[in-house]
Amino acid sequence: MEALLLDFGGVLTTNVFESFRQFSEAEGLEPQAVKRLFRESPEALALLRRLERGELDENEFAELFAPHLGITDHEGMVQRLFAGMGPDEPMLEAVRRARAAGIKTGLISNSWGAGIAYDGLALDELFDGVVISGEVGMHKPNADIFLLGAERAGAAPGECVFVDDLRENCAGAEAVGMRAILHRGAETTLPIAEQLLGVSLRAGD
Repeated sequence: MEALLLDFGGVLTTNVFESFRQFSEAEGLEPQAVKRLFRESPEALALLRRLERGELDENEFAELFAPHLGITDHEGMVQRLFAGMGPDEPMLEAVRRARAAGIKTGLISNSWGAGIAYDGLALDELFDGVVISGEVGMHKPNADIFLLGAERAGAAPGECVFVDDLRENCAGAEAVGMRAILHRGAETTLPIAEQLLGVSLRAGD
């Protein structure tokens, strides 16, 4: 395997659903309200897909999505949804180590408009190729975004290890020939990635 491709939210950052839980509790909602809505409401999921493809900006999405949650204040809602999310330093360090060892690196991220700020990361220093869904009109788990991610990283899909925290996205990557790792934390993901890539990704290894 010659390339390491990764999701952003929940892989290079702390847990997305924990941030959603904090938002829900701050809004006086049931703690799993946001997570449950995306799983149980086709209308809410369709809005998310439109946001991910760049068909809605974050303000348009918030105005349409807030009624599904039963909240009236949609100002800055996307930013508030992700306010509890921070960088996952062991995973970011793993990307740096992989690239320094000659492994091609890439980002494949379903975007939330400006709600997730990529600006804090020097993407060109971390990755050989970057694919952000809203910029290309595609979204995971569809095959086309994985193929584009591999192309931009400079590797064949069959030579790529892909890391994501959602099972359906891992399945989408595997469908185009990638080896996927379902991310539940650096402590379990990185040993598997090291074995597949044949390089050390952790300090002290």
